[in-house]
Amino acid sequence: MDKDYRTDQRKSEHLDIVLHKKVTGHQITTGLEHYRFRHEALPEINFSDIDLTTTFLNKKLRAPLLISSMTGGTRAALSINQNLAIAAQERGWAMGLGSVRAALEHHEVADSFQVRRFAPDILLFANLGAVQLNYGYGVDHCRQIIELTEADALILHLNSLQEVFQPEGDTNFRNLLHRIEDLCHSLEVPVGIKEVGWGIHGELATRLYKAGVAFIDVAGAGGTSWSQVEKHRSLDEEVRQATEAFTEWGIPTADCIVDVRSQAPHQGLIASGGIHTGVDGAKAIALGADLVGYGRTLLHHASTSPTTMISQLKRIEWELKIAMFGIGIPDITALQGTHRLTLIP
Repeated sequence: MDKDYRTDQRKSEHLDIVLHKKVTGHQITTGLEHYRFRHEALPEINFSDIDLTTTFLNKKLRAPLLISSMTGGTRAALSINQNLAIAAQERGWAMGLGSVRAALEHHEVADSFQVRRFAPDILLFANLGAVQLNYGYGVDHCRQIIELTEADALILHLNSLQEVFQPEGDTNFRNLLHRIEDLCHSLEVPVGIKEVGWGIHGELATRLYKAGVAFIDVAGAGGTSWSQVEKHRSLDEEVRQATEAFTEWGIPTADCIVDVRSQAPHQGLIASGGIHTGVDGAKAIALGADLVGYGRTLLHHASTSPTTMISQLKRIEWELKIAMFGIGIPDITALQGTHRLTLIP
């Protein structure tokens, strides 16, 4: 089977499965439910004065919110990314693209990643699997990705377990940190690291930051499980059975945020993984995140229309503002430093 066809088919299957199948773990959660805000009955602020603006990578955002990297590289992804970009531009969110590797290998789908014409002002992240640095990809390919997408930064995603379960998976992760470090010092835009749903702990985050990584998206457990996604793709019964052993694998999102922030107090940190509401986002920021990423919870709406997407982003923003009002917090800086989030005994 042609390599380009396999890539396109895999991305189409991933999109269909995430939209229509159960792809979460059976019991594992984000851990955010273990935290509760202390309600402030007299907030002493005006709700209309609450300010969601923030700055990330020296770019001002109207909200500390991110449409997480999801898709690209298929005909269906073209309209989805267009709808996501229009909504991000309208609401002032950041946005991540799916892996742009498909555009370099399959030029016919490059336009599914070219969303700048719909979102000229947003903070935009391009995306590539980090393991591809061990399979012939280098700084020149990454420059091509940035040029093609007009992105502000490049995310390298870590998906080791997913690659194992894919029949076409790339599983040589040997000496990858060294290659990441070289790229960080060679590429003209910031480089970030993102997991895909099993989380990043503080010790690894420290090594990545020392290597020159500008920000980390912990993408913790509690949301989409890519072992479950690959289970639905596999025709091999042994592989399908093996994926079940990993339904509860990973570090919950809340634990990732706390661990990474405790070891890297001042580095760029994005929280994603099973985050659905503005209250979830408020908790993630209070635990130490700079931005909060929303993925699968938006995907169904993104497949409909920009108007539907915009309404969902507005809902999340409104929930975030209500949570801040409920604890008497006027802005994002104060939310990051609040002591009004407590661990439930």
